This record gives sequence, C-alpha cells and structure tokens, in this order.
Amino acid sequence: MQFDPKPATARLARRLALPATACALLVHGATAAPKQPQELIFYPPPPDEPRIQFLTAFSAESELAKRSRLSEFIVGDQQYQRPIWKPYGITTTPGKLYICDTLPKNLCIVDLAKRRFSYFKPEGQGVFKMPINVAVDAEGYRYITDTVRGQLLIYDKNGKFIEALGKAPDTKPCGVAVAGDRLYVTDMTNQCVRIYNRRTRELLLTLPRDRSNPQSRLFQPTNVALDPDGRIYVSDTTGFAVHLFDAEGNHLRAIGEMGLTPGRFALPKGIAPDRQGRFYVVDAATGVVQLFDREGRLLMYFGETQSGGAGALVLPAGIAVDYDNVKYFQQHVAPNRKIEYLIYVTNQAGPRRVSVYGFLQTP
Repeated sequence: MQFDPKPATARLARRLALPATACALLVHGATAAPKQPQELIFYPPPPDEPRIQFLTAFSAESELAKRSRLSEFIVGDQQYQRPIWKPYGITTTPGKLYICDTLPKNLCIVDLAKRRFSYFKPEGQGVFKMPINVAVDAEGYRYITDTVRGQLLIYDKNGKFIEALGKAPDTKPCGVAVAGDRLYVTDMTNQCVRIYNRRTRELLLTLPRDRSNPQSRLFQPTNVALDPDGRIYVSDTTGFAVHLFDAEGNHLRAIGEMGLTPGRFALPKGIAPDRQGRFYVVDAATGVVQLFDREGRLLMYFGETQSGGAGALVLPAGIAVDYDNVKYFQQHVAPNRKIEYLIYVTNQAGPRRVSVYGFLQTP
C-alpha cells in the first residue's frame, strides 16, 4: 500500500474556492490555538533518580516536517505523509537517520535538518527483497543485509549498487556494523559473525574462533555492534544471550539466559553500546530495552508495554545510540536537564514506529 495524493493544483483550486473570510478564520484560528504542555516521562520512574527521558516519537514525515498552518491549508498535508511501516534496523550519521523498512522494502532516510524523508528503493541487481539492518561508513557507503536474498548488499554514497556478499540458502546475513577498515556481518545460517576488510571484502576472521567451546557458541546471531575500544557485541536471539568479543575476536563473556525477568532475555535483537562501554539490548518479546554496564551487570530497563504511555515500546527491534544529532531533539528535553546522547528504538507495531529517548547527564 502506498499513498497516492491528488495533484497539488486540484487541491489548491478547491481551497481557493472557499470564501476569503473563512480562509482568514481558519489560518488565524489555527495560529491562536493554545500549545499543549509536553508530558515528561523518565526512566527509572520517581522516586528514583532519572537517567533516561522519553523525548518524542514519529511514524511519518508529517510528525517531523516544518510547515506553517497556512502552507498546509493551501497545499494540503498529503505531501508530508511519507510513512514508516514496519522498521527494523536503524543507524545514524551527522544530520541523518537510516531506517530499514521491511514492509515496503525500502530504506527510509530521515534528513533531520530539513525534517524530510526520502526513500531509497533500488532496482535491478541491487533490488531489496527484505532489508533488515543497515550500516553507513565514513565515505557514505551503505551496507544493507537482506535476509530473503541471503546477501549483504553494498551501495556507494550516491546509491549505486556495488556488490553483494553471500547468497541464499547458503548464507543469511542479519546484523551489520562497520568500523574503520572492517565490516562485521552476522550469518544466522552458519551461526557465526564474519569480519571482512571493508575495501577489498576479503574475509579476515570468523567468530567464534573456537566452535568447540560451548561458552562462545552462537545459535542465531542476529545483531552486531562495536564500542570505541573495538569490542564486538553480538545478540544471539535463540541463544537468549549477548556475546562479547575483544577487538581480536577473543571471546570475553556471555551475558544473560532465557527468562522474562530483568537481566534475562526472551528474544534479544537490537544491540548498541555507548562510549562508556554500557550497552543496550532490545528484547522484542518482553518489549523492553535493558541497559548493562561494561561488565555485563544490569543497570536498568525501560519501555515496557504494560506501563502504557508514549514511552512504551511495541515489538521493538532495532536500536541506535547517537551523539551527533542531539540538537535536533533539544526542544523535547525537560527544563534544567541536558542529554548526553540520543537512543532510537524502532517499533514494528503500535502507534509509534521510531521512539526517541535521551540519556541524561548527571546534574
């Protein structure tokens, strides 16, 4: 299903047919409408000291776009109805968000400065069948995993298709991350993480190094992320754990086990570390994001569906930590508070497709 708005000229003609007095009332009435106070949602809730604030959420360009009531009245609001349908992976660069939307099979690119959406939907050899996760390197190259094609698809900064790695049914890539000259891709079929040279695509290493070690075994490696020290985080969905490797690929520890209580996992998916080595894990089954310290000890969780309210998550999947784009959401921060970085969580159901949280600086 896609939106197919009528031509703007037809809408303009209909609107200009209204009496001028009615137009004036509509425009000035809309301008004078009182602004509703923003609901402040913190985690953990009072009386505990808050560390994370829910800031806002959006599901379509209309919820971000800058537009006046006059322009909306004259041209209509259909032009802003570029929606996000069923998002999974999300990543960021300065000024932009990249979101894999699995239902329309496109990459939604959010320009935060202009507050506009655009869709990347290649054809031919680079066509999407099920885009799941995305990474973007410093040169603007896009790396997108496609679980139906069973391939990692690579495009240059202009969207030109470059290459595909792997092929179904032999491989099923899901998670992807890029850091320096290395490219990290999870493979659910072969229960491993492959590390490539980003430029030559040469396979450098496969994790776990020792498949005979039950402590490091991966059952369904879904998502992968790296911290500033080069440590590698892998969410193992049917292994109900997060595995941590050092920069050389040595297994450090496994965190979590099957369960519904804090510190355990029912369906771990998205994973994202911050610059301090804390890391977030999305649990799609329980609808929460859990935050762990550098050693894997649970610090807190947020977003549980049963709590209700705007901060609740519904079938969450992907997550990203963003230090570069704080200024674009500053207006949502509570008075006398500052945020250190943003946390984006994608929801595959419910009224909010992308939820935005802020990690609060210590007063």
